[in-house]
Amino acid sequence: MVEIDEKSGFGLNTVGHSPAESNVFDSNISNIPDKFKGTNADAHDMSVMGKKQVLRRNFGFYTMLAFASTCVASWEGVLAYTGFWLVNGGTALLFWGAIVCTFGQALVYASIAELASMSPTAGGQYHWVSELAPRRHQKMLSYFAGWLTGLGWQVYLASVAFLVGTMIQGLIALNDPTYIWKNWHGTLLAIATIVFSVLFNSILASQLPLVQGTMLVIHVVGFFAIIGTLWRMAPIGNADVVLLQFTNAGGWSSTGLSSMIGLLAPIAVLVGYDCSAHMAEEINDAARTLPNAIMGSVVLNGSLAFIMSVTLIFTLGDVASVTSGVTGYPFIQIFYNATGSYAATNTLTAIVIIMLTGCCISELAASSRQVWSFARDQGLPGWKWLSKVSPSWNIPFPAVILSMTITILLCCINIGSSVALNAITSLGALAVLCSYFLTISCIIYRRIAGPDLPYRKWSLGKFGLAINVTALMFLTPLIFFITWPIATPVTATTMNWSSIMLVGVFIIALVYYLVKGRKEYEGPVIWVKRDEE
Repeated sequence: MVEIDEKSGFGLNTVGHSPAESNVFDSNISNIPDKFKGTNADAHDMSVMGKKQVLRRNFGFYTMLAFASTCVASWEGVLAYTGFWLVNGGTALLFWGAIVCTFGQALVYASIAELASMSPTAGGQYHWVSELAPRRHQKMLSYFAGWLTGLGWQVYLASVAFLVGTMIQGLIALNDPTYIWKNWHGTLLAIATIVFSVLFNSILASQLPLVQGTMLVIHVVGFFAIIGTLWRMAPIGNADVVLLQFTNAGGWSSTGLSSMIGLLAPIAVLVGYDCSAHMAEEINDAARTLPNAIMGSVVLNGSLAFIMSVTLIFTLGDVASVTSGVTGYPFIQIFYNATGSYAATNTLTAIVIIMLTGCCISELAASSRQVWSFARDQGLPGWKWLSKVSPSWNIPFPAVILSMTITILLCCINIGSSVALNAITSLGALAVLCSYFLTISCIIYRRIAGPDLPYRKWSLGKFGLAINVTALMFLTPLIFFITWPIATPVTATTMNWSSIMLVGVFIIALVYYLVKGRKEYEGPVIWVKRDEE
C-alpha cells in the first residue's frame, strides 16, 4: 500500500513494488556482476525512488561526458544545418544566435542538472514532473511529459540516422557525376545506420562506454582537423559583413522575423543534454556524476559549436556556389570549394559521418532507456513487453527494437518528401523543449509553493529560482518560432508540420489515457520514499 503526502505529493511508507517491476526486476537483478551494481549512494537513491537496479552501472564521469558530447554532436550539427541559417538570418544570425542560445541553454541544463541530482532516474522529465507538480495535476502532467520526452527522442534518433544516410548519398553525388539522386537511396542508407547502431546497443552493449570514450577523442581531433583546414585553405570573409549583416532569403516580412525562425539552426545543436539523465541508472554515483557530466558537456559542446560557427561563417565563400551544390549539404560544398580536392572533401565529410553515426548509437541508447522507464511505470501501450530487460545483456532490448522500428518508419517519409528533415528536426526540438518547459515550470512551482526541494548533491542554491525563471523566459519564444516553416510562400510541401504532428501524437496519447492509461498509470511519485532520507 502507498500513502500519499497531500502537501508534498511524495509517496510515504511504500511497501512492495509497481506491477511493472514484477515482470522484470526480480528475474534480472542477480545477473548483474557486483562491480556493475554501483555505489551505496546509488542503491540508496534507487530505494528512495522505489526502483530496483536492473541495468549495469558501467559509466563514469569521463565516459558519460563522452556519451553526452557525442549524443548531442554540437559542432557536427552546425555543419549539418547550414542550409537553415543560410535561408533565414545568414552568418550574423549564426554568430549571435550561437552566443544567445549557448547562454540560454546553459541555464536550462543547469535546471535539469539539479533535478537529475535530486532524482537520478532513466525516466528524466516525467519522473521529475511527477514529484514536483501540484498534487492534483501530477498524474496527468507527468503522463504527457513522458510522451513529450519519448516523442522528442524517437524523432531525434530518426533525424540523425537520416542525416548519416543522406550525407553518404551526398558524397556519392559529389564523386560520381553520373549518379541520379533518388530519395529512397538515402532512406536505405539511414535504415542501415540504425540497424548498425542496434549492434552497439545489444551484443556490444557492455562496450558502449569504451566506444563513447573513443568517439570523444575523434569528436575533438576531428573538430581541429576541420577548422584547421578551413582557416588555412578557404577564403576569409569580411568581419563587418559576416558579423553584422543579417539576411532574409526566406521571403518573410522582416529580417528580424526571418532571424527568429533561423534560430532553429543554433538551438537544434544544443538540445538533448537530458540524454545523460536517461542513462542515470547506468552511471556510478549518479547523483554526483550525472549533473557534472551534463554541465561539462554543455561547456565543451557549446564551446566547440561556437568556434565551428565562427569558422563556418568566415570561410563560407561564395554563397551561390555553396547552395547550388549537388550534395544536398552546403557544408560538403564548402569543404570542396576550400580544398579543391575530392579526397580531402571525402575525408573531412567522413569525419562528420563517423561522428553522427556515433551520435546515432548514443541516441538509440538514450531513447530506448526513456521508453523502457516510461513503460516500467505503465505509461505506454504494451508496457509489459517494453519494460522487460534482457537477462544476458542487461539492457531494455524490446525498447531498443521499438526505437529502431520507429526510426525506420520515420525515415520512410523521405521517400515522398524532400523537406522531411526540416519537419523531423523541428518536431524533435519542439517536443524536447516543451518537456523542458513543463519540467522547469514544476520546479519553479515547488520552489515558490513549497515544501523545500528534496536533498541533492548538486544544487543551484540561492540562485535556483532566478535561473529557473530565466530559463523559462528563454524557452518561450524558441518554442513559438521553431514551428514556423523555413520560407514563404508556404505550400503543403514546404509547410512545417511539426506542430500538427505534435497535436496528433497528443491526441493518440490522450485517447490511450482515457481508454486504458488512466487505470494503469499513476506516476512514479507513488513509489518515492523521501522519508528514508
